Amino acid sequence: MDDTSAAPAPAARGQTTLPRELGLWSAVAVVVGSTIGSGIFRTPASVTNRLPGPLPLLAVWVAGGLLALCGALTLAEVAGAFPDTGGIFVFIHKAYGRLAAFLFGWSELTIIRAASLGAVSTTFAEYFMRVLGFNPALEPNATYVHYIAALAIVVTATFNYVGMRTGSFVQNVTTLAKYFGLVFIVVLAIAIGLPRTGGHFTPAAPPGSFSVAPFGLALVSVLWAYDGWADLTFVSGEVKDPRRNLPRALIIGTCAVIGIYLLANVAYLSVLPVEQVRTSPLVAADVAARLAGAAGVAFVSITVMLSTFGTLNGSILTSPRVFFAMADEGLLFRKLASIHPRFQSPYLAIALTAALGVLFVLLRTFEQLADTFVTAILPFYALGVASIFIFRRRASRGGTDYSPPFRTPLYPLTPILFVLATLYLLVNALIDPSSRVPTIGVFVVILVGVPVYFATVARRRG
Repeated sequence: MDDTSAAPAPAARGQTTLPRELGLWSAVAVVVGSTIGSGIFRTPASVTNRLPGPLPLLAVWVAGGLLALCGALTLAEVAGAFPDTGGIFVFIHKAYGRLAAFLFGWSELTIIRAASLGAVSTTFAEYFMRVLGFNPALEPNATYVHYIAALAIVVTATFNYVGMRTGSFVQNVTTLAKYFGLVFIVVLAIAIGLPRTGGHFTPAAPPGSFSVAPFGLALVSVLWAYDGWADLTFVSGEVKDPRRNLPRALIIGTCAVIGIYLLANVAYLSVLPVEQVRTSPLVAADVAARLAGAAGVAFVSITVMLSTFGTLNGSILTSPRVFFAMADEGLLFRKLASIHPRFQSPYLAIALTAALGVLFVLLRTFEQLADTFVTAILPFYALGVASIFIFRRRASRGGTDYSPPFRTPLYPLTPILFVLATLYLLVNALIDPSSRVPTIGVFVVILVGVPVYFATVARRRG
């Protein structure tokens, strides 16, 4: 990874500009490390519960990857034009105004970030227990999982509290470890498992393979695994040479994730039939057990631990910058925009993020956390991507200084596909009886932010 050893200029008291310390490859590590976490190791089970055969299973991972790439290609343009701390928050603020930006920050504060941290840290804790030889599904181990997950959040928050250099170093190391750990699993499965089994790719498309509603729900689960591709934008204000490095890092990182995810699913099906993947919440470990016994399980468990720990670190490295940017704009307590005089980090925003994550992980299960997170983040991803239409229209009328260093390929098709797919997923979640009530609950929490805004932020401005 790139050298980030150049010392930043000291921050004066009250300064709200964070030092730029992330180079290109550290930025790529943020994208890859924030994305590859628990999803690729446990999402295949929930996907196969909804889709019956190999072809639809692989198709839904391709669809999720293309959606992520459409989003990344669009935000590569917008982030290059507005390389400011806060990322999507900034884009929404500039495109739609203070209320929309506040609702994104409110949702991050009350639902999105804490649910994400809780889901990732829970998977870390489960694999940690497994490495120690305990079954995380049995009591009292299942209770201990919550406490281990909470401790992991505190540890990664501490790394990032003491500065971007420390947080970035942890991110670089864990990203390399997890990516090449996944590559090793893929090579082992295809080289050893495939010759033994011949693979489990037939029948490719059993009856019911492409039913619209199940495919949409499976796609929501897949998008959980792909989430993280936009997190780099939150630290745009800390990327070196951002007009050059932000677009490159977003595209390189997203493509690297899509490639390894597709290969991982091929590897799983090379060893296990669909029916076994469906009942395997820790599928990578079961694949390794089939191929290499106890040693394989230990290797995969350690890989998943590093993977989820790195994702947890990436989330705490990036997401507090949303609260920092909110506070800097007067949409949250101003004190949260403070920069530590020694560590040059948004230390109070990091502490707040960690506290919310600990609270959620002590009270909720993985499934509750993951589903809540995906439903809550999708509308704001759509708004962030759709902001490109507003910025380009304003620029065409001479009303703004919008000069991105990178232009989204196949515009306007690329952002339109992303926005339409997002709307489809949200409508599908509202129609399906199994997800309707939780989805409505998430929307209610988001909309509660409207009266909160007028009772607090709008009143202060008035």
